[in-house]
Amino acid sequence: MIGSPPRDGEVAALLRVLHSQRRHVLGILDGLDAQALRRPVLPSGWHCLGLVQHLALDVERFWFRAVVAGDAQVIRGLPSGDEAWTVAPDVPAAEVLDGYRRETERADAVIVSTSADAAPAWWPHDLFGEPHLHSLRDVLLHVIAETACHAGHLDAARELIDGRRWLVLT
Repeated sequence: MIGSPPRDGEVAALLRVLHSQRRHVLGILDGLDAQALRRPVLPSGWHCLGLVQHLALDVERFWFRAVVAGDAQVIRGLPSGDEAWTVAPDVPAAEVLDGYRRETERADAVIVSTSADAAPAWWPHDLFGEPHLHSLRDVLLHVIAETACHAGHLDAARELIDGRRWLVLT
């Protein structure tokens, strides 16, 4: 995590949970080669690398740098569809995984500098209508849930790829 730890105990607790889910995302993929990371195993056709890129761009970047921080450059660069799920064949797997790590660091910088009660600086009315997330707290809870859901998707994909299971005992 870059920046100083949040002064708000609630934000610090939520950030610890988010860090745990992020570690799960990367941990379940540990040891897979580039070919396995690109292998679709479900009928929908997505692959692990595409899901990680989606988490980096459509989740971490979108919710923290665009919605919470209102970064105009990020907002202007937002895709209009599901482009984040597509990883070009010439993009190395390590680049996508490192991109996710960098985006989580940028998100953490926004999180630690924002009050739990702070309203979003920008809201995508065209996508979601009226705001349904009203504070950093709400966005953090949303991103924790989405990241956990996708970590579960990665669990299933990994088990289908090579039988490895991610067991969380604590």
